[in-house]
Formats: sequence, C-alpha cells, structure tokens
Amino acid sequence: MPSALFVVSEEGYWGEECIEPLTTLDEAGVEVTVATPTGGPPVVDERSVDPANVGAETAERVREVHETDPRLNDPEGVTAVDAADHDAVVFPGGHGTEWDINQDRHARALLREAVDGGDTKALVVCHAVGILAFTRDADGDFLVAGRRVTGFPNAWEEGIVDDHDLMPDGRKLPYWVEDEVRAAGAEWDAELDAETSVTVDGDLVTARGPASSAAAARTLLAELGVEGGA
Repeated sequence: MPSALFVVSEEGYWGEECIEPLTTLDEAGVEVTVATPTGGPPVVDERSVDPANVGAETAERVREVHETDPRLNDPEGVTAVDAADHDAVVFPGGHGTEWDINQDRHARALLREAVDGGDTKALVVCHAVGILAFTRDADGDFLVAGRRVTGFPNAWEEGIVDDHDLMPDGRKLPYWVEDEVRAAGAEWDAELDAETSVTVDGDLVTARGPASSAAAARTLLAELGVEGGA
C-alpha cells in the first residue's frame, strides 16, 4: 500500500488544501500519516471554515474532518518522521505555513529528501510553496532553481493584506510567496487565467490554491501510479 506524509501547520492551514488531498488519498487506498512541527494538533485557519468565504458545504466538511480525524488530532512531530518511509510528502497551504512549516529546518529536510533523495514525490500547495524559497539541495543550491512551479500569486495576496502587509487577523505577513520563490530561481507561472493550476517538475508537484487542491491530489496519485489519479 502506498503511503503519504502530510506536514501541516500549527499556525493556520487552509482547510480545503489539506482535507481535499487527505480524503482523496484515503479513498484511493493511500496510508496517510500527519506530522506538525511540534507534534501538537494542527490549527485550521478560521477563514477557511467560514461559510461566507468557502460555502456551507466546504466549511462543514472541512470542520468535521478537522475535528474528528485521529491523525489530525494526534499527529507525529516532524523530527520523528522520515520522507524515505513514504511514497509522498504533502505540504498543505495556508498563510500559517509562513510562520512555521516554511521556516522549519526539519520540514525543509523532509522536502529535500522527497525531491532530491530518492523515489519519494512531494506535493506543495499554495502558501506552503514558500518553503521552496528556503530549501537547499545537497550542494547548497536552492532546490527550486530552474524548476517550473505554481503557487499563491502576488495578485491574490494584494487582495488580502493591507498596505502594511497586515493580515485580517492583525499578523504581519513576513514575505510574499511569489517574490521569494522567484528570487530563489524558480520558473514561476501561477496560470492566473486558468481555473486550476498544478505543475509537475520531476518529483515536485506544486498547486496554486484551494481550487486546485482536488486536481493536485489526482495529479499526485497519477505520479504515484495509483488508480484514481488524473
């Protein structure tokens, strides 16, 4: 049975970007393990379970899985897991990743091991794509340099933060994903004219945002050779 490791934020993951891939992989028979930076339960961004933002059906589904899934309620710590033990490592997005996952050296090591170290695949979604701006390969070069990627675009960030880069909850956004990933040498295209955006470059799969979550999960399944993939 194939397996996947989900590395989820304790500072606010976006519900659909975690729950859609998790349940899609579940339904395809993939064994899923969840890890967080400290081993504490991940925190869902309340905006992603607000019916006014995401619709009643999505909000209810995400909140139910978030509250009842034992893997989300009792995760591993990132220091206790190994990418080589899994066929895929998944990094769900959400602004919260900018404060923990993307800055965590153990999370970055999991990404490096998945993409640069063997047969493991990596799926990185939305704001979690920012981790590529801080992850280096075994030679010390940026892992993303020269790779084709998509992710959360500046054009969308402009509609969320104010002129001082303050989030609706008052936190100051430390960086914009597109800027940092471009600076690390990525070939960036968020495909803003398309309904969904998922890019595959070798063992790295990236996805733009919530609406691309389902397509990203199917793409990952296809990359793993699992029935039910795109």
